[in-house]
Amino acid sequence: MLFKTSLVLAAGLLAASAALAQAVVGQPAPAFTATDASGKAVSLADFKGKHVVLEWVNPGCPFVVKHYASGNMQATQKDSTSKGVVWLAVNSTASDHQDYKAPSAMAGWMQQQKAGATATLMDADGKVGRAYGARTTPHMYVINASGTLVYAGAIDDKPTASQADIPGSRNHVKAALAESLAGKPVSMASTRPYGCSVKYNAG
Repeated sequence: MLFKTSLVLAAGLLAASAALAQAVVGQPAPAFTATDASGKAVSLADFKGKHVVLEWVNPGCPFVVKHYASGNMQATQKDSTSKGVVWLAVNSTASDHQDYKAPSAMAGWMQQQKAGATATLMDADGKVGRAYGARTTPHMYVINASGTLVYAGAIDDKPTASQADIPGSRNHVKAALAESLAGKPVSMASTRPYGCSVKYNAG
């Protein structure tokens, strides 16, 4: 009986560890496949040999609004994709949460914002978010052409919801991409993300 109890406890600990898994800078980025807002399957493997940015997004979050209403996120997206970078926005909001947007509504919102993302991925079951340990919206990740995670953290160094703070901020994503695209190590590879908590499902 004690042995069985130990096995159950061990299984529980393993499950908890899996739930708290976090992508590690300097290690291969976790593989994933998700459906985008148009219903198409998108895999990280589709972009082998390219730099990829992952952006966790929730239109109901004031910190996301900060970067979209100001045009900062769109400018960062378009600056990145103009250099051949793939930009994937990921929405891990659970379908039973008030902030949830159905795929068509999410696609409409991104279009309304004139976003420059390559694709918007729907992750209502939270599998992609949990694989990366995404905690906030926004939470940013940069993957280099060899599939290694080279940056994880905040979009910039001003952890506020005020648009007025953007002009004087350091854009960590732009800086990480500039260094990585030039073949240099990313000098600030990890920062503390800020924003609203990702609205994961209970599973």
